[in-house]
Amino acid sequence: MVALGIIGNLAGFAWFDPLAALAVGLLIARMGYRFAVSALHDLMDRAVDEEMQQAIADTLRTTPGVAGLHDLKTRKAGDLVLVDVHLEVAGEMSVAEGHQIAHHARERVLAQHPVLNVMVHLDPCEAQGLTKAV
Repeated sequence: MVALGIIGNLAGFAWFDPLAALAVGLLIARMGYRFAVSALHDLMDRAVDEEMQQAIADTLRTTPGVAGLHDLKTRKAGDLVLVDVHLEVAGEMSVAEGHQIAHHARERVLAQHPVLNVMVHLDPCEAQGLTKAV
């Protein structure tokens, strides 16, 4: 752009220089706008895209002992993700068994996805009329 303005000005087209300067200014403004929007999204706890959220949900659902899940929430923390989820487990399960399932589900998500932390809340699946997953 700048070279075009200089060449045009040297060739006798005086308006090429300010036109090239305007174009460069618009390009700089556009880049600044994109950087600002990206930074604001990160500051405002933007959720991850639907594809990644679905992949995290699939990882949680396929954890042995998990009957279901609900209230899955994700938010960006820089390049990483924070996850909050309610996992449903069999109601007759002991607290220790439920804790082991929650721990295993959390470890699977951390190992398979760019996730910083997973907060898991356990719910008995009978509380919602569901049965134990086979």
